[in-house]
Amino acid sequence: MAALPSVRAVTKSGDYYHVRFRDPDEFAEIRTPAWATNAAAEVSTGSRVRMGRRAGGDEWRVQSVLIDKRVGRPNAETQAKRILEMIEG
Repeated sequence: MAALPSVRAVTKSGDYYHVRFRDPDEFAEIRTPAWATNAAAEVSTGSRVRMGRRAGGDEWRVQSVLIDKRVGRPNAETQAKRILEMIEG
């Protein structure tokens, strides 16, 4: 099992903290799949997960996690890490 990526950036945008784990330029395609959002809701209600697929590959990885801004920045980062671990760990 490969090591999980660390947080690269946390930015506030609209109603969310956008916690980035991987650069979006690494991916040929990025989606917000319902199954990942449903899984993430177990950790943080209202969160969303953006998954990316590299060119020529068929494996999807977490690119970033969006956490409701009401939880605050420190909690957003902690919750995003838990979601990443749940999906890729």
